[in-house]
Amino acid sequence: MLNNKKFVALIPARGGSKGIKFKNLKNLCGKPLVSHTIEFAKNLKFIDKVVLSSDNKKILKIGEKKKITSLKRAQNLSGDRVSDFKLIFNILKSFKSQKENFDYLLYLQPTSPFRKLNDIRKACKVIIDKRYDTIWSINKVSDKYHPLKLFEKKNKFITLYDIKGQNIIARQQLDNIYQRNGIFYIFDVKKLFKNKSIYPKKGVFPYLINYKFINIDTLNDLKFSQKLFQNWEF
Repeated sequence: MLNNKKFVALIPARGGSKGIKFKNLKNLCGKPLVSHTIEFAKNLKFIDKVVLSSDNKKILKIGEKKKITSLKRAQNLSGDRVSDFKLIFNILKSFKSQKENFDYLLYLQPTSPFRKLNDIRKACKVIIDKRYDTIWSINKVSDKYHPLKLFEKKNKFITLYDIKGQNIIARQQLDNIYQRNGIFYIFDVKKLFKNKSIYPKKGVFPYLINYKFINIDTLNDLKFSQKLFQNWEF
């Protein structure tokens, strides 16, 4: 518990992946990718329960060996187009039916293993103190990839994705934009049920990540991650 609030950490780890086959089982510095996230969650001593959700027997077995709660995912929750909310809602509803309730949920995707324990603690304290609906880790997007500088292809030609881009002469005219990076998501459980979405109407409170990280979606990502993770300090 943290400030008398109960936390559950949920690790979603499907067996299938379009980018890398059995991605969550791939070796990262001597361990399966999913193992790093499980160990990270267990090192957050205020977490009351660590839950692994997967449709893959090998992944579930890793969770069992690590002595966390391993839940076999139903087939209708195992596709690559199943929303995060649908999975989270299903699991929390299952716990609730067993009279096991939590105040906050920490969502940790194995494909973003570059995390700092202190960031999670700080963000969890903020969501409690400020009573926000949710906090997501984000990073600033380079001006090179700003939406007002991007194009889309129509037939044989490309046109500005946003017509407002015609008015951009210097990068100083561009507002800062951000992207979620999957390092962590924290949700107020009651508000999540109320909103029925991971996107609250009043918006998401951001937690800015400034250090170098890699989201592992391709074999090249995995290759570069090996080097970065070797000297990683949590």
